[in-house]
Amino acid sequence: MKDDCLFCKIARKEVDSKILYEDEDIMVIMDAYPDTDGHTLVIPKKHYEDIYSIDSEILLKIIETGKKYATKLMTTLDKSALTFLVNYGDAQVIKHFHLHLLPDFMHKSHELSKEEIYDKLMKD
Repeated sequence: MKDDCLFCKIARKEVDSKILYEDEDIMVIMDAYPDTDGHTLVIPKKHYEDIYSIDSEILLKIIETGKKYATKLMTTLDKSALTFLVNYGDAQVIKHFHLHLLPDFMHKSHELSKEEIYDKLMKD
């Protein structure tokens, strides 16, 4: 882990985050500044700067968990579309690999608060 990385700090529980799921390798968290209702991130707990440095087993686990949460997000929030997004290079604001799950990204709705979405997702 890197001392100055926001996602490493979240993994170490030094920074609060709305955690939907966590195991020994990964976390699923609500994005602090969502682009759309339900904007969620799947992050590895170990620091990998980008897609080229991440371990293949962890990458597969992130994708599999992303598929599971994509279904949950779409069902819970009654959405008909979801975008999987991985930024790289200058487009990657936080230099810690992460997968964005963006329900109904083309419409970028903000009908519910993060707290309302979190509560809905945690009920199931």
